[in-house]
Amino acid sequence: MRNIIAIVGRPNVGKSTLFNRLTESRDAIVDETSGVTRDRNYGTGDWNGKEFSVIDTGGYLLDNEDSFNSEIRKQVSLAVDEADVILFLVDGKEGLTPMDEDVAQLLRRTDKPVLLVVNKIDSADKEPAAGEFYALGFDRLFTLSSANGSGTGELLDEVVRDMDNQKQIVPDDLPRVTVIGRPNVGKSSIINAFIGEERNIVTPIAGTTRDTVFTRYNRFDFDFYLVDTAGIRRKQKVTENIEFYSVMRSIRAIENSDVCVLMLDASAGLEAQDLNLFGLCRRNNKGVVVVVNKWDLIEKESNTLKQYEAFVKERLAPDNDVPVVFTSVINKQRIYQALEKVKEVYDNRVRRIPTSELNETLLPILKQTPPPIYKGKSVKIKYITQLPGEYPVFVFFCNLPQYVKEPYKRFVENQLRRIWNFSGVPMKIFFRDKSK
Repeated sequence: MRNIIAIVGRPNVGKSTLFNRLTESRDAIVDETSGVTRDRNYGTGDWNGKEFSVIDTGGYLLDNEDSFNSEIRKQVSLAVDEADVILFLVDGKEGLTPMDEDVAQLLRRTDKPVLLVVNKIDSADKEPAAGEFYALGFDRLFTLSSANGSGTGELLDEVVRDMDNQKQIVPDDLPRVTVIGRPNVGKSSIINAFIGEERNIVTPIAGTTRDTVFTRYNRFDFDFYLVDTAGIRRKQKVTENIEFYSVMRSIRAIENSDVCVLMLDASAGLEAQDLNLFGLCRRNNKGVVVVVNKWDLIEKESNTLKQYEAFVKERLAPDNDVPVVFTSVINKQRIYQALEKVKEVYDNRVRRIPTSELNETLLPILKQTPPPIYKGKSVKIKYITQLPGEYPVFVFFCNLPQYVKEPYKRFVENQLRRIWNFSGVPMKIFFRDKSK
């Protein structure tokens, strides 16, 4: 499980720029509240072989610049609760402000490591300006320019210095299944429906991680662990920021999983938050089963279910080869079908195709439909193999891999999914020079 790094600070100090520098990506969760669109950025980074998750708590413009915005206080509190390391970002060009002091007052209450980062110091002659920030009371101060990257190496050296490559402590080799989704879609209800009243089928494994609980489900020929977090069971008293909080919890929950059950509210449809959670699963290479809950509340016609399923898959495209199950958890309708799909997706994720079978079955198809001729040259695929790993990864050896474009890779993936069942799981395909 990756460590979480939270970037906090007042607005306009460069948090998003630093986030982009650390993650080399631009991902955002959009939460529309009272007509205001707020971006919640989250991603992953790597330094010296150590991976970590990064949370950008965002900033808010203030109507009254002399007051401390309550929204910032909420986000800083949530970040402090979830993070392993906190980067307190300030603006070296503008200097120390009362709002920096307010943020510092919150951070001094935590026992988490806090690194004071003075941004916008892009040359040696500006270094002395950072000295005034020692008044905030933090011993470890770093100067950098998130815009051009200077100083970020020294910061990351410190961030990962005491960071071990944490591996999730798994009780055994059983599949790990996590229920994720927006608030009030029925996550707790479906977990309770899975577990039922017979408590002898539940075996809590204590002490595995700070905020994760494994609950064993061994019933009806199913045997797996429900990976539960506080974000799934406990209702937090968070209003405007509940979407942000759920994402922070979901990052840890998804990383602890083999298969994620993404729950949707049938009456609400597939919203931006759902797509972001689905994207998190895909980026972490996890299997996914989509469960459309509260189906009993939908007025139905003869083709309502098929039309809704087509709508869901259209929104998830191009990664839409996922099973979709329609449930009413409160009525316990199709709960068993959801469990069957979870098992199927897990089996698909760990499926290994023998090299001989891959080549005997797929090579004739690829010879019949080869990659398009590019710059007058033909690509000839000679050999296929599947690499070992937690999810399907295939390598195609050929003479001119640089001429194989994305549309053909998608065609090859579709053939793999058509011939062998890989529904619900991510897949990676690489073309390599056969001479290397």
